[in-house]
Amino acid sequence: MAVCRTPTPRSRAAASWKQPRRYLWLLAAAVPVLVFPAWLVVWSTGLGAFWWAVPILAFAVIPVLDHLVGPDSTNPADSVLAWLEHDRFYRWATYLYLPGQYLSLVFGCWLWSGGGWLRMSLVDKVGLMMTVGLIGGLAINAAHELGHTREQRERRLSKVALAQTCYGHFFVEHNRGHHVRVATPEDPASARFGENLYAFIPRSVVGSLRSAWGLEAARLAALGKSRWTLANDVLNAWLLSVALFIVLSVWFGPVVLPWLAGQAIIGFCLLETVNYMEHYGLRRQRLPNGRYERVRPSHSWNSSSVIANVLLFHLQRHSDHHANPLRPYQVLRHVDEAPQLPSGYSAMLLLALVPPLWRRVMNRRVLDFYGGDTRLVATKPRGPRSRA
Repeated sequence: MAVCRTPTPRSRAAASWKQPRRYLWLLAAAVPVLVFPAWLVVWSTGLGAFWWAVPILAFAVIPVLDHLVGPDSTNPADSVLAWLEHDRFYRWATYLYLPGQYLSLVFGCWLWSGGGWLRMSLVDKVGLMMTVGLIGGLAINAAHELGHTREQRERRLSKVALAQTCYGHFFVEHNRGHHVRVATPEDPASARFGENLYAFIPRSVVGSLRSAWGLEAARLAALGKSRWTLANDVLNAWLLSVALFIVLSVWFGPVVLPWLAGQAIIGFCLLETVNYMEHYGLRRQRLPNGRYERVRPSHSWNSSSVIANVLLFHLQRHSDHHANPLRPYQVLRHVDEAPQLPSGYSAMLLLALVPPLWRRVMNRRVLDFYGGDTRLVATKPRGPRSRA
């Protein structure tokens, strides 16, 4: 005899709601494997421009598609959030990025070392370096999502994703440094008002590295351990990169080392450019007790352009991410109170490369957001001990 069960609220909500872009999230995992069709087209036609496939996609195709499709500020209904958060499909979409990432890296090394049954010019090799480097930069975004979890397995995968770009200290600094100090003068990854990208990147790279090392040294000291141990999450992440580069240079020869170094620089510079855009000019204010106000959506720039958000695991909904760091990407929400970027990350990154254009577009928006009160914006501290 059949047993009649009354549907729970969660099952009713899940049955009545459909994720409109559910399977589009797999497109992010497809980006790394673009190296293979690019090689096939070059091999069959001789058109070397296809080595630049990922840069062309990222900075020409996606901005146009985002403009044509327009933004989407809709959010999932509150009744399905719990169900959506625990849907494992979305975790597997991030896991799938890593196999493609490392297949493309190995394939790139084979091509740089003379494989592929074709002859590559210097321009071709640079194009491939840009393509592999951007794939590595996007892997930092996958690592970012995997690192915001309490599951040890996913935290290990985060370090694996970071090894390609030699940016393993991001695992420590982003979660325990940046999220704590975001939009304050103490955060190297929060860009100041008027600061150009080329001044910000070295400041953020050096500052983040120092911060990560200091955080791990303090954690280990509190446990009565030396910082010079494999339990140091900065050291073990860096050693993973060293091991990776040694294996690849032995396998394919030292000829690949300059290209590996170049793609790593491109990858972490992509990350730092995104950091530059995400908090430019925004500042948390000091309270009378000397502490900073709590992190709110208003301390990060938001964008709800559709295509870039799908390919970046909703990274552009950065305002909600900082307000709710443990919220998985599939339930991140568009927040109206947050300052809004005029376009998606792909277009804004191109703008950031030209500082006068960036300032012309963004400085006015920062001032408008603060009602013209320049005392509230993130300006450079006046002295070594002063605080904005």
